[in-house]
Amino acid sequence: MVKELLERLSNAHGVSGREGSVYELIEKELRPYVDRIERDAMGNLIAIRKGGPFSFMLAAHMDEIGMMVKYVDEKGFIRFVPLGGWYAPTLYNQRVILHGSKGSLYGVIGGKPPHVMDEEERKKPVKIEEMFIDIGAKDPAEAREIGVDVGTPITLDRSCCRLAGTKVTGKAFDNRVGVAVLISVMQRLDTEHTVYAVCTVQEEVGLKGARTSAFALDPSCAIALDVTIPGDHPGIEKKHSAIEMGKGPSITIIDSAGRGLISDQGMIEWMRQTAENNGIPIQLEVGSGGTTDATAIHLTKSGIPSITVSIPSRYIHSPVEVVDLNDMELAAELLAKALRKRPVF
Repeated sequence: MVKELLERLSNAHGVSGREGSVYELIEKELRPYVDRIERDAMGNLIAIRKGGPFSFMLAAHMDEIGMMVKYVDEKGFIRFVPLGGWYAPTLYNQRVILHGSKGSLYGVIGGKPPHVMDEEERKKPVKIEEMFIDIGAKDPAEAREIGVDVGTPITLDRSCCRLAGTKVTGKAFDNRVGVAVLISVMQRLDTEHTVYAVCTVQEEVGLKGARTSAFALDPSCAIALDVTIPGDHPGIEKKHSAIEMGKGPSITIIDSAGRGLISDQGMIEWMRQTAENNGIPIQLEVGSGGTTDATAIHLTKSGIPSITVSIPSRYIHSPVEVVDLNDMELAAELLAKALRKRPVF
């Protein structure tokens, strides 16, 4: 079940600030399991399951990294800016989808062919500012005629597919994986407490939606759902990440070497005890780089006790991210069990 859900979410398109189509999909999935769904001024989706005065906020960002049209040059080629953290060589020669005013259309990211590069040029990675998108248009007028103009959002043209065993690959697993887990939690939820299931916007460009939604909701505590980097494949060592795929969700102790989130100690013990009591394998993470919505949430108002539960994902911020479906199922089960009782702060 989680595979089909993740596939629908991964194949959907919604860059930071333009998450509309993803919102509609999530709303449809969540509506049977909550009492009310709201959309705030930022575009966050807030699904409310009513209960007692103690409240949990589950936050999973629904935006994906992408691009946006900066201008169309005199020959019809599109110059663009990245939205979110791209590693430039990942983008070179990718096929993309431009979400124009007259519907979606394809393009390809081009650059100078290696055949005409000199020796020094070949040694250097192509920079994003040197790339362009070819949609086949001959000039700006033709681009506008087919619905492409300044501000048109752009996403990668990739679809989710199965690998060996229980692993899958696709785009935007950061963070449609977290969204899929959030939905799975709400489907199996059994608690007397109030739960705010929030799919946030603009996380990839500054944790923006988490900050505003947490301020409005002022929950008793919060759990961010996201992905994290495992250290279990060539090119990365355990000293960079001790997390492994297939060994359960990761519980964050701190991230970004403490510059981001330092998780509430009571919530850490709450998660550990829930996992132990229910035989659910978990991994504990002390991270040196990267952060999540929890960083913005825990500093809201007078402070909100927060923690992050992450799914190990290889090759994040690329078109070919990889996760283990079992890790997602275990995360959903852990959270559904944990939400039955409140943590002790």
